[in-house]
Amino acid sequence: MPTSPRFIMIGGFLGAGKTTTISGLAMRFRQAGQNVAIVTNDQASDLVDTLLLRSQGFHVGEVAGSCFCCNFDALTDTVESLANDERPDVVLAEPVGSCTDLVATVIRPLEKIYSQPFDIAPYGVIIKPSHGEKILGDGVQRGFSPKAAYIFRKQIEEADFVILNRIDELSGERVTRLTKLLSEQFPDTPVVPLSAKSGMGFERLEAVLNQRDIQGRRSMDVDYEVYAEGEAELGWLNCQGSLQSSGEVPVDDFLLDLVSQLQQDFIRENVEIAHLKVIGLAEGVYAVANVVSNVDQPQLSLPAQWQGSHFELVVNARVATSPEQLESLVRKGLESQAERYSARVSIQGLQCFRPGKPVPTHRLLT
Repeated sequence: MPTSPRFIMIGGFLGAGKTTTISGLAMRFRQAGQNVAIVTNDQASDLVDTLLLRSQGFHVGEVAGSCFCCNFDALTDTVESLANDERPDVVLAEPVGSCTDLVATVIRPLEKIYSQPFDIAPYGVIIKPSHGEKILGDGVQRGFSPKAAYIFRKQIEEADFVILNRIDELSGERVTRLTKLLSEQFPDTPVVPLSAKSGMGFERLEAVLNQRDIQGRRSMDVDYEVYAEGEAELGWLNCQGSLQSSGEVPVDDFLLDLVSQLQQDFIRENVEIAHLKVIGLAEGVYAVANVVSNVDQPQLSLPAQWQGSHFELVVNARVATSPEQLESLVRKGLESQAERYSARVSIQGLQCFRPGKPVPTHRLLT
Protein backbone atom coordinates (compact mmCIF):
# COMPACT_ATOMS: atom_id res chain seq x y z
CA MET A 1 0.00 0.00 0.00
CA PRO A 2 1.53 3.39 -0.93
CA THR A 3 2.57 5.72 1.86
CA SER A 4 0.92 9.11 2.28
CA PRO A 5 2.62 12.03 0.53
CA ARG A 6 4.90 14.11 2.73
CA PHE A 7 3.56 17.68 3.18
CA ILE A 8 6.25 20.26 3.93
CA MET A 9 5.35 23.92 4.39
CA ILE A 10 8.10 26.53 4.78
CA GLY A 11 6.90 29.92 6.03
CA GLY A 12 8.65 33.18 6.73
CA PHE A 13 8.54 36.90 6.10
CA LEU A 14 8.86 38.54 2.71
CA GLY A 15 12.43 38.32 1.39
CA ALA A 16 13.56 35.67 3.88
CA GLY A 17 14.50 33.10 1.22
CA LYS A 18 11.52 30.75 1.13
CA THR A 19 11.59 30.12 -2.62
CA THR A 20 15.34 29.43 -2.68
CA THR A 21 15.00 27.05 0.26
CA ILE A 22 12.06 25.21 -1.30
CA SER A 23 13.93 24.96 -4.60
CA GLY A 24 16.95 23.49 -2.79
CA LEU A 25 14.81 20.94 -0.97
CA ALA A 26 12.97 20.02 -4.16
CA MET A 27 16.24 19.42 -6.00
CA ARG A 28 17.51 17.17 -3.21
CA PHE A 29 14.28 15.16 -3.16
CA ARG A 30 14.33 14.85 -6.94
CA GLN A 31 17.93 13.65 -6.89
CA ALA A 32 16.86 11.01 -4.38
CA GLY A 33 14.32 9.71 -6.91
CA GLN A 34 11.23 11.22 -5.32
CA ASN A 35 8.39 12.85 -7.23
CA VAL A 36 7.98 16.44 -6.04
CA ALA A 37 5.03 18.82 -6.35
CA ILE A 38 5.19 22.47 -5.26
CA VAL A 39 2.35 24.83 -4.37
CA THR A 40 3.05 28.58 -4.36
CA ASN A 41 0.76 31.25 -2.98
CA ASP A 42 0.16 34.94 -3.53
CA GLN A 43 -2.51 37.58 -3.12
CA ALA A 44 -2.55 38.00 -6.94
CA SER A 45 -1.66 36.07 -10.09
CA ASP A 46 1.58 36.39 -12.13
CA LEU A 47 3.95 35.26 -9.39
CA VAL A 48 7.68 35.32 -10.16
CA ASP A 49 8.30 32.39 -7.79
CA THR A 50 5.94 30.13 -9.75
CA LEU A 51 7.65 30.91 -13.05
CA LEU A 52 11.10 30.46 -11.52
CA LEU A 53 10.32 27.05 -10.03
CA ARG A 54 8.70 25.87 -13.26
CA SER A 55 11.82 26.99 -15.15
CA GLN A 56 13.76 24.54 -12.96
CA GLY A 57 11.58 21.69 -14.19
CA PHE A 58 9.30 21.31 -11.18
CA HIS A 59 5.58 20.53 -11.23
CA VAL A 60 4.13 23.71 -9.71
CA GLY A 61 0.60 24.79 -8.88
CA GLU A 62 -0.36 28.26 -7.70
CA VAL A 63 -3.04 29.46 -5.30
CA ALA A 64 -3.55 33.07 -6.42
CA GLY A 65 -5.84 35.80 -5.16
CA SER A 66 -5.84 34.81 -1.49
CA CYS A 67 -3.66 33.09 1.08
CA PHE A 68 -3.75 29.35 1.86
CA CYS A 69 -5.62 30.00 5.11
CA CYS A 70 -8.38 32.08 3.50
CA ASN A 71 -8.87 29.70 0.57
CA PHE A 72 -8.14 26.31 2.06
CA ASP A 73 -10.18 24.51 -0.60
CA ALA A 74 -8.05 26.06 -3.36
CA LEU A 75 -4.95 24.67 -1.64
CA THR A 76 -6.36 21.15 -1.49
CA ASP A 77 -7.76 21.40 -5.04
CA THR A 78 -4.34 22.49 -6.32
CA VAL A 79 -2.61 19.60 -4.57
CA GLU A 80 -5.12 17.17 -6.10
CA SER A 81 -4.65 18.64 -9.59
CA LEU A 82 -0.87 18.24 -9.28
CA ALA A 83 -1.43 14.57 -8.45
CA ASN A 84 -3.52 13.92 -11.57
CA ASP A 85 -0.50 13.14 -13.74
CA GLU A 86 1.70 11.47 -11.16
CA ARG A 87 1.20 11.02 -7.44
CA PRO A 88 3.78 13.10 -5.54
CA ASP A 89 5.97 11.66 -2.83
CA VAL A 90 6.52 15.15 -1.45
CA VAL A 91 4.37 18.29 -1.57
CA LEU A 92 6.26 21.50 -0.80
CA ALA A 93 4.13 24.55 0.03
CA GLU A 94 5.21 28.19 0.18
CA PRO A 95 2.68 30.50 1.87
CA VAL A 96 2.38 34.26 1.43
CA GLY A 97 5.23 36.01 3.24
CA SER A 98 2.98 38.25 5.32
CA CYS A 99 0.86 35.37 6.67
CA THR A 100 0.84 33.86 10.13
CA ASP A 101 -1.45 31.56 12.19
CA LEU A 102 -0.83 28.83 9.62
CA VAL A 103 -0.72 25.97 12.12
CA ALA A 104 -4.34 26.64 13.12
CA THR A 105 -5.58 27.49 9.62
CA VAL A 106 -3.62 25.13 7.34
CA ILE A 107 -1.75 22.36 9.16
CA ARG A 108 -4.46 21.27 11.60
CA PRO A 109 -7.23 21.43 8.97
CA LEU A 110 -5.09 19.23 6.71
CA GLU A 111 -4.75 16.76 9.57
CA LYS A 112 -8.33 16.82 10.83
CA ILE A 113 -10.64 17.95 8.01
CA TYR A 114 -9.07 17.16 4.63
CA SER A 115 -10.13 13.72 3.48
CA GLN A 116 -6.82 12.71 1.87
CA PRO A 117 -4.10 11.67 4.32
CA PHE A 118 -0.79 13.53 4.45
CA ASP A 119 2.37 12.77 6.39
CA ILE A 120 2.81 16.32 7.68
CA ALA A 121 6.33 17.50 8.44
CA PRO A 122 7.28 19.90 11.23
CA TYR A 123 6.53 23.48 10.25
CA GLY A 124 9.63 25.58 9.68
CA VAL A 125 9.78 29.37 9.48
CA ILE A 126 12.77 30.92 7.75
CA ILE A 127 14.17 34.28 8.83
CA LYS A 128 16.54 36.72 7.21
CA PRO A 129 19.32 37.76 9.64
CA SER A 130 18.77 41.51 9.27
CA HIS A 131 15.05 41.05 10.00
CA GLY A 132 15.89 39.12 13.15
CA GLU A 133 18.41 41.70 14.30
CA LYS A 134 16.02 44.60 13.73
CA ILE A 135 13.00 43.06 15.45
CA LEU A 136 14.51 40.78 18.09
CA GLY A 137 17.60 42.82 18.88
CA ASP A 138 17.93 46.32 20.24
CA GLY A 139 14.27 47.29 20.06
CA VAL A 140 14.86 49.76 17.22
CA GLN A 141 12.72 48.28 14.44
CA ARG A 142 14.23 50.14 11.50
CA GLY A 143 12.16 49.52 8.39
CA PHE A 144 9.47 47.65 10.35
CA SER A 145 6.31 49.12 11.81
CA PRO A 146 5.12 47.65 15.12
CA LYS A 147 2.33 45.83 13.25
CA ALA A 148 4.72 44.25 10.73
CA ALA A 149 6.98 43.26 13.62
CA TYR A 150 3.93 41.68 15.28
CA ILE A 151 3.41 39.42 12.25
CA PHE A 152 7.12 38.51 12.18
CA ARG A 153 7.10 37.51 15.86
CA LYS A 154 3.89 35.52 15.47
CA GLN A 155 5.43 33.60 12.58
CA ILE A 156 8.28 32.51 14.84
CA GLU A 157 5.99 31.83 17.80
CA GLU A 158 3.99 29.17 15.95
CA ALA A 159 6.97 27.50 14.24
CA ASP A 160 8.07 24.00 15.19
CA PHE A 161 11.58 25.16 14.29
CA VAL A 162 13.26 28.26 12.88
CA ILE A 163 15.59 28.34 9.89
CA LEU A 164 18.28 31.02 10.19
CA ASN A 165 19.14 31.77 6.56
CA ARG A 166 22.18 33.38 4.88
CA ILE A 167 24.74 32.06 7.35
CA ASP A 168 27.31 32.13 4.54
CA GLU A 169 27.09 35.94 4.74
CA LEU A 170 27.47 36.10 8.54
CA SER A 171 30.41 36.05 10.91
CA GLY A 172 30.43 33.39 13.59
CA GLU A 173 29.69 36.11 16.14
CA ARG A 174 26.52 37.20 14.33
CA VAL A 175 25.29 33.61 14.03
CA THR A 176 25.88 33.12 17.75
CA ARG A 177 24.14 36.40 18.64
CA LEU A 178 21.08 35.66 16.49
CA THR A 179 20.83 32.10 17.79
CA LYS A 180 20.99 33.46 21.34
CA LEU A 181 18.27 36.05 20.63
CA LEU A 182 16.01 33.34 19.24
CA SER A 183 16.68 30.91 22.09
CA GLU A 184 16.05 33.62 24.72
CA GLN A 185 12.77 34.82 23.21
CA PHE A 186 11.53 31.47 21.85
CA PRO A 187 13.26 29.01 24.22
CA ASP A 188 11.57 25.80 23.07
CA THR A 189 12.08 26.37 19.34
CA PRO A 190 15.09 24.69 17.68
CA VAL A 191 17.20 26.79 15.30
CA VAL A 192 18.59 25.37 12.05
CA PRO A 193 21.38 27.52 10.52
CA LEU A 194 21.25 27.41 6.72
CA SER A 195 22.48 28.98 3.53
CA ALA A 196 19.73 28.41 0.98
CA LYS A 197 22.01 29.84 -1.70
CA SER A 198 25.10 27.68 -1.08
CA GLY A 199 23.36 24.57 0.23
CA MET A 200 25.08 24.69 3.61
CA GLY A 201 22.90 23.14 6.32
CA PHE A 202 20.41 21.25 4.13
CA GLU A 203 21.33 17.90 5.69
CA ARG A 204 20.32 19.18 9.11
CA LEU A 205 17.17 20.76 7.68
CA GLU A 206 16.11 17.42 6.18
CA ALA A 207 16.81 15.66 9.48
CA VAL A 208 14.50 18.06 11.34
CA LEU A 209 11.80 17.73 8.67
CA ASN A 210 11.95 13.95 9.09
CA GLN A 211 11.17 14.11 12.80
CA ARG A 212 7.76 12.79 13.79
CA ASP A 213 5.17 13.94 16.31
CA ILE A 214 6.45 17.50 16.74
CA GLN A 215 4.46 19.20 13.98
CA GLY A 216 1.76 21.74 14.72
CA ARG A 217 2.33 21.65 18.47
CA ARG A 218 1.95 25.34 19.18
CA SER A 219 -1.34 27.14 19.73
CA MET A 220 -1.29 30.92 19.98
CA ASP A 221 -3.56 33.90 20.27
CA VAL A 222 -3.62 36.20 17.25
CA ASP A 223 -5.08 39.70 17.16
CA TYR A 224 -6.58 39.62 13.68
CA GLU A 225 -7.09 43.39 13.67
CA VAL A 226 -3.37 44.05 14.19
CA TYR A 227 -2.55 41.24 11.74
CA ALA A 228 -4.81 42.76 9.06
CA GLU A 229 -3.45 46.26 9.61
CA GLY A 230 0.13 44.95 9.37
CA GLU A 231 -0.57 43.27 6.03
CA ALA A 232 -2.39 46.33 4.71
CA GLU A 233 0.63 48.56 5.30
CA LEU A 234 2.13 47.12 2.13
CA GLY A 235 1.17 47.87 -1.42
CA TRP A 236 1.24 44.67 -3.51
CA LEU A 237 1.94 44.83 -7.24
CA ASN A 238 2.11 42.05 -9.81
CA CYS A 239 2.75 43.23 -13.37
CA GLN A 240 3.11 41.23 -16.58
CA GLY A 241 4.46 42.80 -19.76
CA SER A 242 7.00 42.53 -22.55
CA LEU A 243 10.01 44.37 -23.93
CA GLN A 244 10.68 44.85 -27.63
CA SER A 245 13.65 46.43 -29.37
CA SER A 246 15.06 46.71 -32.87
CA GLY A 247 18.42 45.65 -31.41
CA GLU A 248 19.40 43.02 -28.89
CA VAL A 249 18.98 43.77 -25.19
CA PRO A 250 21.01 41.81 -22.57
CA VAL A 251 18.28 40.52 -20.28
CA ASP A 252 20.52 40.19 -17.21
CA ASP A 253 21.68 43.81 -17.42
CA PHE A 254 18.16 45.09 -18.06
CA LEU A 255 16.65 43.30 -15.06
CA LEU A 256 19.42 44.32 -12.67
CA ASP A 257 19.27 47.93 -13.86
CA LEU A 258 15.48 47.94 -13.47
CA VAL A 259 15.61 46.63 -9.91
CA SER A 260 18.40 49.07 -9.02
CA GLN A 261 16.49 52.03 -10.45
CA LEU A 262 13.26 51.08 -8.69
CA GLN A 263 15.15 50.71 -5.41
CA GLN A 264 16.55 54.22 -5.81
CA ASP A 265 13.10 55.55 -6.68
CA PHE A 266 11.61 53.98 -3.55
CA ILE A 267 14.44 55.37 -1.40
CA ARG A 268 13.90 58.84 -2.88
CA GLU A 269 10.21 58.63 -1.99
CA ASN A 270 11.08 57.38 1.51
CA VAL A 271 9.14 54.13 1.19
CA GLU A 272 10.48 50.78 2.35
CA ILE A 273 10.88 47.71 0.13
CA ALA A 274 9.73 44.42 1.64
CA HIS A 275 10.56 42.49 -1.55
CA LEU A 276 11.01 43.30 -5.23
CA LYS A 277 11.48 40.55 -7.84
CA VAL A 278 11.64 40.73 -11.63
CA ILE A 279 11.84 37.83 -14.07
CA GLY A 280 12.65 37.98 -17.77
CA LEU A 281 11.48 35.11 -19.98
CA ALA A 282 12.10 34.07 -23.55
CA GLU A 283 11.86 30.62 -25.12
CA GLY A 284 13.99 28.39 -22.90
CA VAL A 285 15.51 31.42 -21.15
CA TYR A 286 14.89 32.73 -17.63
CA ALA A 287 16.62 35.44 -15.62
CA VAL A 288 15.70 36.82 -12.19
CA ALA A 289 16.83 39.92 -10.29
CA ASN A 290 15.65 40.93 -6.84
CA VAL A 291 16.23 43.11 -3.79
CA VAL A 292 14.78 42.59 -0.31
CA SER A 293 15.16 45.98 1.38
CA ASN A 294 16.22 49.58 0.83
CA VAL A 295 19.73 48.87 2.11
CA ASP A 296 20.54 45.50 0.51
CA GLN A 297 22.29 45.35 -2.83
CA PRO A 298 20.14 44.25 -5.79
CA GLN A 299 21.12 40.77 -6.95
CA LEU A 300 20.97 38.87 -10.21
CA SER A 301 19.77 35.70 -8.51
CA LEU A 302 19.41 33.73 -11.76
CA PRO A 303 21.48 34.90 -14.76
CA ALA A 304 20.48 33.94 -18.28
CA GLN A 305 23.57 35.19 -20.13
CA TRP A 306 21.31 35.87 -23.11
CA GLN A 307 20.30 38.84 -25.18
CA GLY A 308 17.44 39.30 -27.59
CA SER A 309 15.04 41.74 -29.17
CA HIS A 310 11.94 40.48 -27.33
CA PHE A 311 11.28 38.97 -23.93
CA GLU A 312 8.47 38.80 -21.39
CA LEU A 313 8.66 40.55 -18.02
CA VAL A 314 6.97 39.90 -14.69
CA VAL A 315 7.41 42.31 -11.77
CA ASN A 316 6.40 41.50 -8.18
CA ALA A 317 6.73 44.37 -5.69
CA ARG A 318 5.81 44.45 -2.00
CA VAL A 319 6.46 47.97 -0.76
CA ALA A 320 5.27 50.02 2.22
CA THR A 321 3.34 52.62 0.26
CA SER A 322 -0.05 53.17 -1.30
CA PRO A 323 -1.05 51.06 -4.31
CA GLU A 324 -1.40 54.24 -6.36
CA GLN A 325 2.14 55.42 -5.67
CA LEU A 326 3.55 51.93 -6.15
CA GLU A 327 1.90 51.49 -9.54
CA SER A 328 3.05 54.94 -10.67
CA LEU A 329 6.67 54.31 -9.67
CA VAL A 330 6.80 50.88 -11.32
CA ARG A 331 5.25 52.12 -14.57
CA LYS A 332 7.70 55.04 -14.72
CA GLY A 333 10.62 52.76 -13.91
CA LEU A 334 9.72 50.32 -16.68
CA GLU A 335 9.33 53.11 -19.22
CA SER A 336 12.58 54.78 -18.17
CA GLN A 337 14.62 51.59 -18.41
CA ALA A 338 13.08 50.66 -21.74
CA GLU A 339 14.00 54.09 -23.11
CA ARG A 340 17.54 53.71 -21.78
CA TYR A 341 17.89 50.48 -23.77
CA SER A 342 16.22 51.98 -26.88
CA ALA A 343 13.33 49.58 -26.41
CA ARG A 344 9.57 49.68 -25.88
CA VAL A 345 7.73 48.18 -22.95
CA SER A 346 4.09 47.15 -23.06
CA ILE A 347 2.05 46.09 -20.04
CA GLN A 348 -0.46 43.29 -20.60
CA GLY A 349 -1.69 42.99 -17.04
CA LEU A 350 -1.22 44.78 -13.72
CA GLN A 351 -2.73 44.23 -10.28
CA CYS A 352 -1.96 46.64 -7.44
CA PHE A 353 -3.77 46.69 -4.11
CA ARG A 354 -3.59 46.36 -0.34
CA PRO A 355 -4.39 42.90 1.04
CA GLY A 356 -7.77 42.58 2.71
CA LYS A 357 -8.37 41.35 6.23
CA PRO A 358 -7.61 37.62 6.53
CA VAL A 359 -10.71 35.49 7.11
CA PRO A 360 -9.63 31.84 7.47
CA THR A 361 -11.73 29.02 6.05
CA HIS A 362 -10.94 26.98 9.18
CA ARG A 363 -9.21 27.83 12.44
CA LEU A 364 -8.50 24.90 14.75
CA LEU A 365 -6.75 25.79 18.00
CA THR A 366 -6.28 22.17 19.09
